[in-house]
This record gives sequence, structure tokens and C-alpha cells, in this order.
Amino acid sequence: MSATHNTDAATVAILDTLTPQAEARLLEFTKSELFSKTFREGMDMVEETAAYLDGPGRQDSKKLGRNDALTYASQSMRLTTRLMQVASWLLVQRALKEGEMSSSEARQDKYRLVAETKSEDGLSFSDIAKDAYALPARLLDLLARSESLYERIMRLDRSLYGSIAAQRGNTVADQISRLEAAFGRVATG
Repeated sequence: MSATHNTDAATVAILDTLTPQAEARLLEFTKSELFSKTFREGMDMVEETAAYLDGPGRQDSKKLGRNDALTYASQSMRLTTRLMQVASWLLVQRALKEGEMSSSEARQDKYRLVAETKSEDGLSFSDIAKDAYALPARLLDLLARSESLYERIMRLDRSLYGSIAAQRGNTVADQISRLEAAFGRVATG
């Protein structure tokens, strides 16, 4: 059983690797002006949203009819959830940049962003909210901007970390990994 466990651990280690070029690209990104600007934009939006929802947004929601108030509540939850996922991703990248987290840790699936679910008719949450004409313009603006930011960061995530998932199904990469593992065992054994 321990041989199987070691083989499984070796397989996981092989699958959870980036090429040296991809690793360098990831670290280069975290030190880039693009990351700095994206980080600031994301954190500013989190603060702006919190200030709105805790202040003027509360007053705005009290003026709504029952159905619009329910839409407001669901959309504000979606907005805060989306922004917390963005903030989490940005903080992981900053931790990587500052050496507080290894790239292996940052590559874990739990830190990947996933595509947001759409409604049954294929509309985004922001599209649904726009149909509720009584919703405050500020909420609609935050929804649209947060959705755009989320999609942009999701594309960055796929660009920077997508090669890991691609390697898992790549038979050429699997074969190379097996050869490296075999030669590694021969050289040390």
C-alpha cells in the first residue's frame, strides 16, 4: 500500500508542476504594473461596494417594492460574493509576490476562479438586474463593473494557471513525466 501511496504522491507532484517558463511568467506577472493596477482596482471596488451597501444602499433598498427589494437583496449578495472571490484571488497573488506563499500553494484548485453560473435563459446576473428598472443606478453600476473585473481576472487566472489543467489530460506530458520519473528512480536507485 505504501508503494501505491508513493506512486500517487509522485503523480500528483508531476501533475502539479509548471514549466520553468510558466513559473517565470507567473512570478513576472505578480511583480508587474498590470498586477499592481488590477490589485488596487479590485480592492478599491471592494471598499466602494461595502461603503455603498452599508450606507446609501440601505436607504435605497428601503424605497423599493417587495419584488425589487428581493432582486436587490439577491444581487447585492451576488455582488459581495463575486468581489470576495476577486479579493481572495488578488491576495493569493500578492502573497506569492511577497514570498508568503509558494507557487505550488498558489496553484491549488481552491484558489482558481470558476465561471459564474448564468440563469436558465442564459442571461448574466447583471442582465437580470437591469430588467428591474427600480433598482438603484449605483447598484447596477457596481454589478456591471464587478462582473467585468471578475471576467478579466478569470481570464488572467486561466492564462497563468491554465497550463496545469491542460497538462493533466495531455498524454505527451504524461509520457514525459513518466520518463522523467523512471530516469529519476534509475539515477537515484
